[in-house]
Amino acid sequence: MPGNDLDVSSTQFNIDKHLVNVLEAILFAANKVISIDVLFNLLQEDIAPSRPEIKVALNSLMATYQNKGISLVEIAGGYRFQTKKEYSTWVSRLWEEKPQKYSRAMLETLALIAYRQPITRGDIEEVRGVVVSSTIMKTLQERNWIKVVGHRDVPGRPSMYATTKQFLDYFNLKSLEDLPSLAEIRDIDIISKEISAQLDLIDS
Repeated sequence: MPGNDLDVSSTQFNIDKHLVNVLEAILFAANKVISIDVLFNLLQEDIAPSRPEIKVALNSLMATYQNKGISLVEIAGGYRFQTKKEYSTWVSRLWEEKPQKYSRAMLETLALIAYRQPITRGDIEEVRGVVVSSTIMKTLQERNWIKVVGHRDVPGRPSMYATTKQFLDYFNLKSLEDLPSLAEIRDIDIISKEISAQLDLIDS
């Protein structure tokens, strides 16, 4: 498939400074995650770089921003510019509204889905010991953090939930393997606190 063989280094290709500048302008203006495939299609009309050449240019751009207040990060969906966490205290002053807070129940539900997916609503309720609110499941789906990935082959065929690519993007993760290694932790309080800490950092 296109875009899979992108394990490249700058020694294989000459870095095209013009291409680097064009990519910088696109990613800065986009203000969202942009994949290599999207960049490839945007540039075919004139510059027409290969995907490996785009990857090399992006690596160069990432290096350029290493010691600056913003960085170019690679996540599951592609690349985006974002402010570095250590400067969130000052950046957050741009907005009068405080970051959205999430209920303990929602954090626990999201944590269980993230670490034990695919999982049914019944599984979540069994671990938490209480009924999971429909509002919580709806909110997580509306945020595109979770989705139905199938149905368990038991009476009633309950939906099985898993996290989405948007979940990975939001938490700056390339894959689920980048989650903090909490899979073996049985204490749901610890897991939900870790998720909450991540959300506080991101939302600030």
